[in-house]
Amino acid sequence: MAYSLSLHPYTLIFKKPAGTSRGVYRTRKVWYLHLTSSSYPGRVGIGECAPLPDLSHEYSSSFEQEIDTFVRSFQGRGEIDWEQLQSNSSLLFAMETALLHLQKGDYDFWDTPFARSEKGITINGLIWMGSRADMLEQIESKLNQGVNCIKLKIGAIDFEEELSLLHYIRERFSAEELSLRVDANGAFTPDNVQERLIALSRYDLHSIEQPIAPKQFHLMRQLAQQSPLSIALDEELIGIHRRNEKVELLEAIAPQYIVLKPTLHGGIRGCAEWIEEARKRNIGWWITSALESNIGLNAIAQWCATLDTTIPQGLGTGQLFTNNISLPLRVKGDTLWYNHRME
Repeated sequence: MAYSLSLHPYTLIFKKPAGTSRGVYRTRKVWYLHLTSSSYPGRVGIGECAPLPDLSHEYSSSFEQEIDTFVRSFQGRGEIDWEQLQSNSSLLFAMETALLHLQKGDYDFWDTPFARSEKGITINGLIWMGSRADMLEQIESKLNQGVNCIKLKIGAIDFEEELSLLHYIRERFSAEELSLRVDANGAFTPDNVQERLIALSRYDLHSIEQPIAPKQFHLMRQLAQQSPLSIALDEELIGIHRRNEKVELLEAIAPQYIVLKPTLHGGIRGCAEWIEEARKRNIGWWITSALESNIGLNAIAQWCATLDTTIPQGLGTGQLFTNNISLPLRVKGDTLWYNHRME
């Protein structure tokens, strides 16, 4: 069969500025790939390519030109060279999911209880960095929503204020009633990370994501072995595509968890490899979006629903944008549903 591909840029607009230790997002540029084939007349498979500035290895000022070149060179091909795409996670993910959509003809890519609207996926509630008052307002909203796991972005405001927010939550809910995750996005330094982990551990946290910047393997291994908190790797996994390199990293650091984003970590097939190797080593994992629109979020959720997981996933980002693409994804309490009929 011969494929045709077209490129459709789109700018997502955040309802509120989304703060991380790397900066604040107000808009989000993504590129939709439309895949067609004479073997599927009348169908269009849509995949989302959404690299994150300052984080995705493939992102640069020339990225749009590079992806446009790829699209033009792809025309008329009879197969997709997955090996060629391996080092470009966001483009690989877009092509994987465009093909799934084209083949299925709908957005429920696999036959699962989630896709049949029979079961939801448990998610965490995400608290973005901001002023103390703003973060407190977000926390109250998530608690009122009925979320049972909250994830706080930390590392940008005063650390003592962040601790006071955790104290506020723990005064109201025990660890048995509410699970707490924090994500430092690599904000801590070798000089302060030890004392900050000790301070954070007083609040019965589930885990901390990426406490220090990546590529500090000796220190990260030391933290994974000695920290009073479970360590979850995220940015540390970016740019590692070969299975043997994944094995080497997992064995070198031996974290308690890894956090997987198909847009950043090798598409669906790359993340599946990470999960397979993590399971062999009794390393926990969960899946999260990387601020994609509902096109990418739905693809991740559909895949996540095929996996054997019970802990909360990071898939609650569909409500972030004023101009998101309309798909039947709904958050009810602490659960994401795929359901046309849900109110």
